[in-house]
Amino acid sequence: MKISIDQHELQRGLARLQSVTEKRNSMPILANILIQVREVDDGGELELAATDLEVGIRSQHSCEVAESGAITVSGKKFYEIIRELPDERVEIATTENAYLSIRCARSEFSLAGSAADEYPTLPVFSPERTFQVQAMVVGEMIEKTMYAASNDEARYNLNGVYLEQIEEAGKLRMVATDGHRLAYVDRSFGSSLEGFADGVIVPRKGLSELKKLVDEDDTHELELGFEGNNGLARKGGVTLTLRLIEGEFPNYRNVIPEEGSQRLVVDRERFVQALRRVSLLSSERSRAVNLEFSSGEVSLTSKNPDLGEARETLDVDFAGESLVIAFNARYLMEALNAPGTKEICLSFKDALSPIRVTPTDDDDVLGVVMPMRV
Repeated sequence: MKISIDQHELQRGLARLQSVTEKRNSMPILANILIQVREVDDGGELELAATDLEVGIRSQHSCEVAESGAITVSGKKFYEIIRELPDERVEIATTENAYLSIRCARSEFSLAGSAADEYPTLPVFSPERTFQVQAMVVGEMIEKTMYAASNDEARYNLNGVYLEQIEEAGKLRMVATDGHRLAYVDRSFGSSLEGFADGVIVPRKGLSELKKLVDEDDTHELELGFEGNNGLARKGGVTLTLRLIEGEFPNYRNVIPEEGSQRLVVDRERFVQALRRVSLLSSERSRAVNLEFSSGEVSLTSKNPDLGEARETLDVDFAGESLVIAFNARYLMEALNAPGTKEICLSFKDALSPIRVTPTDDDDVLGVVMPMRV
């Protein structure tokens, strides 16, 4: 293998793979990336690939090819070397004993590698049907839901975000819940959703990699496809494959409360800042903060026997009966921040009922946080 490629292009491709290369020692080869070079009709092509057996990324890059070939090397070290090189052409070649020679300007490196056939076979997945979506909208949906996905490995079917088509509205919905809070967002993609009928659960890591892909500057349209227990996202020369979570997502509709009789609108940033300050003296274990509602105001309080107490009062447009509700401060802050809007509507029935968190300007976004018993 022998090629010449622009340093910036190579660095960009290697950066994509860093979070996928497996750092655990159960399979040391997963800390490597696979480099393959081939000649194509319009010149040369370099393919970079990595997998942790759950998520895989492949990307193609144009290059000048003198000799085709393949090798696998440490993903981290190769990236660190390329990142430090000047923005010039980089010459890469395989040498004896599976070493990779790297030259740029007056810098030379020899990086130990291994034969390409030692690397695990990456899945080649081509679903019968795919649909086109706006990348920016998908990224927004992920931001508004992923925070509510569970980290509890024992509840594996909650360790991701559920995607389903809302056929009557022609929309795609993302839903996440960990049993303590829930978040969903609906967005319309029109006729492009044809062929996506069954709901799927996308794992947190796969969703995180998808978010990075859609956040790239040159990403406008994204191709998505799901079949069996596999998912695919494709953008230009980059393909992301992921293993879906097998299992049944709970009937989340049953736990979404109706809009309560108690309702108020708050300035999101001001409320979150007060919540963050008061939570500094909350219990380290429960992170409990009390919301004491009364006519025209809400007081946020916390108490920790070992540290002390905190209280902050905000003026709000509240005219209901006085009551006190306790929440996990982090859960409530994440639900308030997810919509990203200036004003947030809080709705609840009583001191023991869940609270609905919705932006005032978007009925298709919802957060639900369960109260605490303290």
